[in-house]
Amino acid sequence: MSEARPGEDRLRDEAIDLMIRLQNDADNPVAIEMVRSWRARSPEHERAWARVAKVHGAAGKVLTRHRKAERHERLGLTRRTLVIGGLVGLGAAGAGYSLLPEVLRQARADFITGKGERRRLVLADGSIATLGPDSALGLDYTAARRGVNLLGGMAFFEVVPDAARPFAVAAGDVAVIALGTAFDASVDAGFVTVTVDHGIVEAQAPGSTPATGARLEAGEWFSFDPSSQSVDRGRREPGQIALWRDNVIIAERETVAALVTRINRWLPGRVIMADPFIGAQRVSGIFDLNDPKRALEAVVHPAGAYVRQVSSYLTVISPV
Repeated sequence: MSEARPGEDRLRDEAIDLMIRLQNDADNPVAIEMVRSWRARSPEHERAWARVAKVHGAAGKVLTRHRKAERHERLGLTRRTLVIGGLVGLGAAGAGYSLLPEVLRQARADFITGKGERRRLVLADGSIATLGPDSALGLDYTAARRGVNLLGGMAFFEVVPDAARPFAVAAGDVAVIALGTAFDASVDAGFVTVTVDHGIVEAQAPGSTPATGARLEAGEWFSFDPSSQSVDRGRREPGQIALWRDNVIIAERETVAALVTRINRWLPGRVIMADPFIGAQRVSGIFDLNDPKRALEAVVHPAGAYVRQVSSYLTVISPV
């Protein structure tokens, strides 16, 4: 085989640098836009990115044909490849990536559930919160206000009417106000979704005013995307709300990233996406969480991605 040309070496090094940047700050819109622009420069840039993403998603395994083909074994045991491969192959970086947020979440939470666990909570005012798997809830009840903070995951709230004390839920960057109603709220990969079962709630996204907030009635849903600061709305049929309580997810134009995070609440260990652009795709469908791995495969398939179970505690999603 011929050696890689200098231009190919340069593009590959640039792609590796960008991949490392994304690993260190995967949710940074600036980093995401940098990679998007870089890939769009030419077919050669896109091929270089695909090659690095493939190595990143190969569980840290070094393919011998690349070791022979690439000058100085650049896709082999270089420092950069070890940094990239270590995230997936060893799982250590994946475990540490969300360690600090997890510790902070536990410190702020009054109630926490484990993977696959659901918990029914009767709050001090008689309202009921059904907490979904791998979710956390903090309480801030005062004489004037019933405050709840959904720190992550999902919860279905059945609110006892009290006109003097509104029921306020902070879910990610969204504030939800209710008096006497039942609604579902979820926070997955930063995306916030609120769906009303009955009654009326007010949902307010960052930067909006009460006049521009969303007034949601029975069957209506509201979704906030923090990366684009955009709001999406729609309607669901009766009986289709908070179906995660029956191990079912109904998605309408949701991002792959949000759905992967949600399904991961039923899977042991962690799910890592080798290419962050997979997560930006939007899909719709009904997914059965009684077989979460198959549900995961169904979610990522429209984005051209595949699911690899590297170990009992690590699942990798990659484009090849």
